[in-house]
Amino acid sequence: MIVWDIARGYRQHMAVMNWVWPITALYLGPFAVWAYVARGRRMSQRWADEHDVSMDDLMGDDDGDDPSSLPAFARKNWWPVTKGVSHCGAGCTLGDIVGEWLVFATAWTIPVFGVHDADSLMAMFVVNFVLAWSFGIAFQYFSIVPMRDDVGRLEGIWLAIKADTLSIVSFQVGLFGYMALYHLVLWQPPLATDTSGYWMNMQIGMVIGFLTAWPVNAWLVQRGWKEKM
Repeated sequence: MIVWDIARGYRQHMAVMNWVWPITALYLGPFAVWAYVARGRRMSQRWADEHDVSMDDLMGDDDGDDPSSLPAFARKNWWPVTKGVSHCGAGCTLGDIVGEWLVFATAWTIPVFGVHDADSLMAMFVVNFVLAWSFGIAFQYFSIVPMRDDVGRLEGIWLAIKADTLSIVSFQVGLFGYMALYHLVLWQPPLATDTSGYWMNMQIGMVIGFLTAWPVNAWLVQRGWKEKM
């Protein structure tokens, strides 16, 4: 539904969000659709034209700053922080999807203290993290550079790394923790990658990753390390 809506004219002012919204819906489902309809769609030129407002007004429509404390800042800026988490989460999700199938296709394992069921899991962790970090930094780069005229391409890479590395790590901590739980404890033998049950559990892990990344993103935005989206 989101892809169709964007394709029919509600293209996001920040182009990378055209990817972020549908990828987020892969694991947040109806919650992502609700957020897109309620807040995301209006960040398009078509919506601005239909409601006779300027994009400059929409870009300045945030919930305000309060540097006095992180909880107060997070409460007043819940939407920019949530949008920032979805941005980070989309890169992580894309990396995790590609990584899972790469490990499955190659049957790659990393021995872990003789624990057979953990061998493939450790390979997933390594490949998933490398790809999630790469996609996440790329997504962040394409949000920083278009927003700031004073940032060059090389500087944009460093700023993207600075802005999103902690966010990606915090997302993956939640996801990997749940992956270890369902791979080693909840299901014996572990679910196979090419089953629907496996990907339902991956969705749950991604939702947990979204939650573990939220406070970290609030901190990063408050400190100015990450752009307020």
